[in-house]
Amino acid sequence: MAKVIIFSGAGISAESGISTFRDTGGLWEEYDIKDVCTAGCLETNRDMTIEFYNKGRVALKDKQPNKTHYEIKKLQDKYPNDIKIITQNVDDLFEKAGCQKVLHLHGFITEINCEQCGYIQDIGYKPIQSHTICPNCKNFLRPNIVFFGEPVPKYRELFKEIDDCEIFVIIGSSGNVINTDFLLSVSDVKYSILNNLEYSNAINDKLYTKVIYRKATEAIDEIVADIIKYLQNVQ
Repeated sequence: MAKVIIFSGAGISAESGISTFRDTGGLWEEYDIKDVCTAGCLETNRDMTIEFYNKGRVALKDKQPNKTHYEIKKLQDKYPNDIKIITQNVDDLFEKAGCQKVLHLHGFITEINCEQCGYIQDIGYKPIQSHTICPNCKNFLRPNIVFFGEPVPKYRELFKEIDDCEIFVIIGSSGNVINTDFLLSVSDVKYSILNNLEYSNAINDKLYTKVIYRKATEAIDEIVADIIKYLQNVQ
């Protein structure tokens, strides 16, 4: 059976009311990116950084998955061994929808971790104090988020997954953080779908088998139908 990767960015969560740092309004407008999500910010602006992610975590509590998340969940239920969900997002909307084994490349906002010993704890939507201590090694705990300029260890898993991918679906990613064109070029993809709200200068849409410029919730039925048709044809 063909392997399908559904690769998502902020656009998939935007319809659930989660804004990105490129949007105007919301939490991102209250803070400077370099102060709260750039390598070293915990050393120079620890209190502000912890506060920022506390607010983001608390705000996520009431956010709900949208149609796109649920349709992907149903697709994964239908083809549990063939659908891999990989996301740049740190929210838990896929998990709330019931999706399994989601690869979060840039971290998971409901978790805190210790850089010293690797301890990870899921605290849900609770805020933490600036100097919350690791129960194992007594080092300070931090949001389990990859800041700009930090190493991204999950990229190794990304390239491992893409290595034997046949169907590559991009939903809601501008290509500015991760070059999806490059991912396409280093894989043996037979069929690809690009779904964004609008054209992005960071993506060469001529490289993709199908391009859909619409909201994810408006495009997902067509995307799912194409995936199922492909999978049925290769059985």
